[in-house]
Amino acid sequence: MKVTIDANEAVAHVKRRLRIPLAVKVSPFFSSMIHMARRFEQAGADGLVMFNRFYQPDFDLEKLEVQPRLTLSSSYEVLMRLHWVAIIFRSVKLDLAVTGGVHGATDVLKAMMAGARVAMMTSALLKHGIGHVGVVLNDLMAWMADHEYKSIHQMQVSMSHWAVAEPAAYERGNYMRVLSSYRVGASAS
Repeated sequence: MKVTIDANEAVAHVKRRLRIPLAVKVSPFFSSMIHMARRFEQAGADGLVMFNRFYQPDFDLEKLEVQPRLTLSSSYEVLMRLHWVAIIFRSVKLDLAVTGGVHGATDVLKAMMAGARVAMMTSALLKHGIGHVGVVLNDLMAWMADHEYKSIHQMQVSMSHWAVAEPAAYERGNYMRVLSSYRVGASAS
């Protein structure tokens, strides 16, 4: 007999057995991210890690074999995470973490301003070594001093959906405005 368990039941099951906070690392492929975040919170999660990167194998066409491939993230990947953290943070009481695309102080600052309490940077550390943490921390402190921030807490959620002057920038309706601003021949950034 096959027994199935949904993600919320799994979270609730694990949470009942833990004495430490439980963070759930989620995929970006849910059709209603806010709904899922609320369900994980109701199941007992304390935090949400956004988003899991699925390592996808490649095919060797000559050997007809599946080849594992590790592709490290780039700063571009942080954009989707910023978008969803900025939208979700006020809908749940969960601590939010950004994983994927965090490589430097700018990415950390953006994550904090979107509403994250944690920014994870595994790919950056794999690329640059553990000493990169010191570089990022120094850059972070310099930026904060230049912009007169005394703490991370002071800047948190300042760029969230609920805090910005034009929250429509986070919504699908803004898509046409972004497309219409594109100029043929402009370099992509």
